[in-house]
Amino acid sequence: MDTPRVGIPEPLASRMSMPEQHEYLRTKLTRRGLLRTSAVTAGAVAGGSLLAGPAQAASPTLLSSPATGAVHGSLVAPFGRHLAFGADPQHQMRVSWQVPFAVRRPFLRVGLRPWDLSRKIHAEVRELHTPALTKKLPAVDQYYLHAALDGLRPGTTYYYGVGHDGFDPADSRHFGTLGTFRTAPARPERFVFTAFGDQGVSYHALANDQLILGQNPSFHLHAGDICYADPDGSGSEHDSYDARQWDQFLAQTESVAKTVPWMVTTGNHDMEAWYSPNGYGGQNARWSLPENGPDAEKVPGVYSFTYGNVAVVALDANDVSYEIPANLGVSDGKQTRWLDRRLGELRAARGIDFIVVFFHHCAFSTTNSHASEGGVRDAWLPLFEKHQVDLVVNGHNHVYERTDAIKGGRVSKEMPIGETVDSSREGIVYVTAGGAGKSLYDFPVPDSYEGHVKDLDHVDTYHWAKGKVKVKEAVQWSRVRYTGYSFIAVEVLPGHRPRMKVTALAESGESIDRFEVTRRA
Repeated sequence: MDTPRVGIPEPLASRMSMPEQHEYLRTKLTRRGLLRTSAVTAGAVAGGSLLAGPAQAASPTLLSSPATGAVHGSLVAPFGRHLAFGADPQHQMRVSWQVPFAVRRPFLRVGLRPWDLSRKIHAEVRELHTPALTKKLPAVDQYYLHAALDGLRPGTTYYYGVGHDGFDPADSRHFGTLGTFRTAPARPERFVFTAFGDQGVSYHALANDQLILGQNPSFHLHAGDICYADPDGSGSEHDSYDARQWDQFLAQTESVAKTVPWMVTTGNHDMEAWYSPNGYGGQNARWSLPENGPDAEKVPGVYSFTYGNVAVVALDANDVSYEIPANLGVSDGKQTRWLDRRLGELRAARGIDFIVVFFHHCAFSTTNSHASEGGVRDAWLPLFEKHQVDLVVNGHNHVYERTDAIKGGRVSKEMPIGETVDSSREGIVYVTAGGAGKSLYDFPVPDSYEGHVKDLDHVDTYHWAKGKVKVKEAVQWSRVRYTGYSFIAVEVLPGHRPRMKVTALAESGESIDRFEVTRRA
């Protein structure tokens, strides 16, 4: 049950944009004197901007400066390590982590051997300060640290450790804290990547993480709704926002993300109105993602990278969502224009066989909870087909669902389990992989998955249209449906006729779906 709290009443929140919610929350909480704890100190450090009136209060509570520690560094251990590629995965890696208290002079060590970590890089500190929003929740100070590694060798394994004054990972006492990563290869090779969305903190989320680790993926795609510190999901903070959920999430995910680049994008639950007008101040503090999208500040979850013969494009569907319009139009159309241009560049690039796009809200789903997002269909589907995207991965609906191949919103090729699609001429398969760990949704019809196939002529469902209107539709494209915790693993095989072998795995490790994507030579 959610904890009642001071915030935006639900009827009001559902009508407000993210900037309006941010201004309402800052103005109301400041007026009620709820910033008298650690947030006041944070405001003083930032030049008093938090308490300086509505115009300045719109700035995020995010600092990029060295933190001064009151606790001796030898008593503070880093946690929550998570990797991300830079825009060039052959030569760039971003290492991020967290400390429970402010520390002096944080840094990263890296080298080709665990006993030779001679390269030392100073880390950037990004602080978040959340006031005590209810009597049951304390004020929270969070310290996120980031180090950028450039000039790396392609296809090379590196050892790294993170530390600060008083805690040096090169010290033999701390060898157990070292991690590794591998850069992208210079030439295409076989590799695996994994993907899901809607994770949160739970036993099921942890179980999925460990199964993913067993796939030995080169990277992981997280299609939004990462942590659920904001359980409301409409961009408001009217119920029980708890920033400490992020500490638990990053600790839970570290066993995988310290080795596997964890490439995230933004879902509706990742809009947190307290920190910035667009709701992404917290996102920018916690993650270091490629900054080659249209606007890394406004839409940080929009970027692209290439690994081997696969190009990956991350999008922010909050920007086009009819269902949850709190950030509708946040990029002023820049994201869609960038997407058109970027997909064209990638499709024309030598050495790229496949383009994979991932984002949160579903283009095609039949669940009773969210079904399909008409804003995504209107804005992006024509571009996916224009540039022959090979695979689209979504979250938002907490299930696994997979379509037939689709063109123009209709089935262009039926795709029973085990089938192969030539994406260059037969259409695009859309996958909803939202069973990462949060409570599950349901379908209006029976499940149908490997070993339990129940094909139907059609499914009665709906999609969201402008103005938050539900439009009923009968669809033929829902091929696989599974109500359970799961993720997808994609094995990429380059060559004369390149292939992507997609397998959906349940929490038990059993296969629930499999199909192949290939392209004409």
